Amino acid sequence: MNYFLRKLGFYAVALWAALTLNFAIPRMLPGNPVDILLAKLQQRGGTVTPETRKAYALLLGGDSSDPLWVQYWDYLKNLARGDLGTSVSYYPAKVSDVILTSLPWTVVLVGVATVLAALLGVLLGAFVGWKPGTWLDSLIPATTLLAAVPYFWLALILTYFLARVLGWFPMQGGYDVVLSPGWNFEFIFSAIEYGFLPALTIVLASIAGWLLGMRNMMVSTLSEDYILTAEAKGLTPRKILRSYASRNAVLPSVAGFAISLGFVVSGSVITEQVFSYPGIGGRLLGAVTNNDYALMQGVFLFITLAVLGANLVVDLLYGIIDPRTRARS
Repeated sequence: MNYFLRKLGFYAVALWAALTLNFAIPRMLPGNPVDILLAKLQQRGGTVTPETRKAYALLLGGDSSDPLWVQYWDYLKNLARGDLGTSVSYYPAKVSDVILTSLPWTVVLVGVATVLAALLGVLLGAFVGWKPGTWLDSLIPATTLLAAVPYFWLALILTYFLARVLGWFPMQGGYDVVLSPGWNFEFIFSAIEYGFLPALTIVLASIAGWLLGMRNMMVSTLSEDYILTAEAKGLTPRKILRSYASRNAVLPSVAGFAISLGFVVSGSVITEQVFSYPGIGGRLLGAVTNNDYALMQGVFLFITLAVLGANLVVDLLYGIIDPRTRARS
């Protein structure tokens, strides 16, 4: 019980530190969101007065000319109420609405791609590590080369050959714009068709890490004494592979998988930009470009909660799966 309480206390402190950094980092950027919004108003022929500035500052959650401690206190109070503020980039939409509109696209795309890459990489890594030195083992450098290729370059190559030359898939977008979003076959099929290339890019770029990590852990695990003991007992190779070698070698991959799921919320910004995919990555770039503090803080908040939650689940599961973890803590 003390182990779990210490973990919960640690992550509570980590959450407070992350929220504080989430507040501070956007304010290190030059510019003022109120000035940006007033400039857009002037471009449309509007009149800017001190009263207008004050009204816009209140609408955005407080004037950035206020002392930092006042802004910080207002920021924490708004978070406690679930109020993430109003977006400058997509004014007058609320930050929560902007994020919740884009988040499902990123979660489905990056989530499915991450799960597929992890499953394929771990399975192939276990098989290759079980028989090191075979011809399959010689293919690992090729997969490692894919991991070294920048996301945007790999995305452009796939787009050129599979979309432009062969015409198998659409080049950009998240779905056919003539369709209305909804839970119907046409829209779901269109979303899958448009999301195939971005998902393929993520899988190809990340599968090598899972494969290489699992392969190395398998090779290391096979030299352990309990594997020799299992072989001396006369257990079948399949039994040893499934119940002894793979089960122990996969533990680091489980931790990495949970952390990767936490980063699913952040999405793959470069990939989404190349394919003009309507995910959270485009919203984050727009927020940085327009100094949209509220939207940046909202996106970072969701990322922080996802990553901390994933790490907390892994730590708690490790404490249950491996009692030695609790003994060392």
